[in-house]
Amino acid sequence: MEEKLAKYFSGEPGQSDTSELLDQLKTDQQLREEFIRLQNVHALTHLSKLSKNESEGRRSFQVFMQQLKTKKQQKAVRLVMQYAATALVLIASTFFTTKHFLGDAGSNKAMNTLVVPAGQRAQLTLQDGTSVWLNAQSTLTYPARFSGKTRRVTVSGEAYFDVVKNQKKPFIVSTQDMEMKVLGTQFNVYSYPGTGYIKTDLVEGSLMVCDKQSPQASITLKPNEQIIMKDGKMVVGKIQDSDHFLWKDGIYAFENERLLDIIEKLQLYYDVKIIVKDPEIFNVCYTGKFRQRDGIDEILRIIQKIRKFNIEKNTETNTITLTR
Repeated sequence: MEEKLAKYFSGEPGQSDTSELLDQLKTDQQLREEFIRLQNVHALTHLSKLSKNESEGRRSFQVFMQQLKTKKQQKAVRLVMQYAATALVLIASTFFTTKHFLGDAGSNKAMNTLVVPAGQRAQLTLQDGTSVWLNAQSTLTYPARFSGKTRRVTVSGEAYFDVVKNQKKPFIVSTQDMEMKVLGTQFNVYSYPGTGYIKTDLVEGSLMVCDKQSPQASITLKPNEQIIMKDGKMVVGKIQDSDHFLWKDGIYAFENERLLDIIEKLQLYYDVKIIVKDPEIFNVCYTGKFRQRDGIDEILRIIQKIRKFNIEKNTETNTITLTR
């Protein structure tokens, strides 16, 4: 079983071998579960530095499959996945595979969930050609194949969408309290649980936003407009800082933002608790751009140069304390 899966994901099998594997997936539950697990692992380990070298990518994945054979190596692989600076996700085979081993009826129920770890970002292309970028600590749930009258996905965290236009099948993005309906457009959704608000920024096209509690109260955004939902109220305004969307390219940009707001975002992006002992530190505003791969420590050190404060890190409790 491992050998067949290894050949499939490395791109080696011939057409007959592929057909045989897909036939087995129809009836072998254990094989199907292992296939899905390895498909997700393969996607998350498809790093950007390999994206332009297919042969090198295949060779590296063959090595990776060998590493899965021992528990010690499995642990090492998990650590590599957790701390990789950037993961570019491509699940191009999802629709093809699902159609063969689940059939058209089963594909309606086949759902994928992609979870992006702290300190990473991911990008994938859905079955309809829509591109999605996911920020750190974000989750996207989407069908292996869009069927029915709509294309529906669910987001928790932050995501940027470039939706392929299809007037006959609207694209719907669902968050914990808000739904967005589009035909084809580009927009950013900020919807981290616990932040107390949801923000949607429209870059291109048209976007209809509605409150899940009151679906009839919908608002249609125009390009360069944003909507913020807080305490059950939706407020429309202009996009204040388009550089924020640079996160999908691995750059965190802050434009005259309070340290308090910056810290809230850094805690989400890097899954760390930041404690500020002196409230005066919050009163300073900062403007700057930081590379995601530099990490939380380097970002705080750069901010520290503008207004001096002390940084204490406790790796056991995963906390960082800022003092004067």
